[in-house]
Amino acid sequence: MSWWEALILGIIQGLTEFLPVSSSGHLTIGSELFGVNGEENLTFNILVHAATVLATIVVLHKEIIALFKGLFSFTWNEETQMVCKLLLSAVPVGIVGLVFKKQVEAIFGSGLLLVGCMLLLTAMLLAFAYYARPRQKEEISFKDALIIGLSQACAIFPGLSRSGTTIATGILLGDKKEKVAKFSFLMLIIPVLGETFLDLAKGKFSPAESGISGMAMIIGFASAFIVGAFACKWMIGIVSKGKLIYFSYYCVAAGLLAIIYSLI
Repeated sequence: MSWWEALILGIIQGLTEFLPVSSSGHLTIGSELFGVNGEENLTFNILVHAATVLATIVVLHKEIIALFKGLFSFTWNEETQMVCKLLLSAVPVGIVGLVFKKQVEAIFGSGLLLVGCMLLLTAMLLAFAYYARPRQKEEISFKDALIIGLSQACAIFPGLSRSGTTIATGILLGDKKEKVAKFSFLMLIIPVLGETFLDLAKGKFSPAESGISGMAMIIGFASAFIVGAFACKWMIGIVSKGKLIYFSYYCVAAGLLAIIYSLI
């Protein structure tokens, strides 16, 4: 992997992790186009996902600090309840990751046809969320947190946007757009960090064996982090204004192109 390929793939990861267009799907498309696969692809994916988690922590640091302060006051306050909701939302994807790890890894090798179909499904979810008019709730309930967590577990398929699926689910449940956007991005931290630590423990992060140069790794990490930080802040504003339908149009176009390319 050259430094400019790492730069482009890092930008793709940073941008699409938060925009509802599927980071895994776009990384699959980019890897296919650049011929990146095997150990090289796995190591780079771990690296850039860690970068976007760091971007989330930086952008939402005030909310995260408030959650920790509330949690360590050892009272059943709003912050403690939110931490419990986030932990509850991580249970479904944790079960899928631990119990069906091999099946999930096999799915990621399914190629662009699956990615294209899942992008079309993402487009449908975003359109439903845009046109739906559910009764608005003041707070995300524990039931909502579990349902949103189940939707995150379903978004293991490359091309089915994690942020798009969780945000759309929250909106369809009647949760306020800005709150569900922040909840969706905070949800990202637990499973991605957990998966990263598991991959590190199993030795899957292998820079030496991957063949990726140190410069390419630094550029990929930095580009994913910087672009991810901007995309995270931008996306919260977009969701608050209810502009998800534009991403639905994009997912339709990208999905159709991926399907056509896979069949050529």
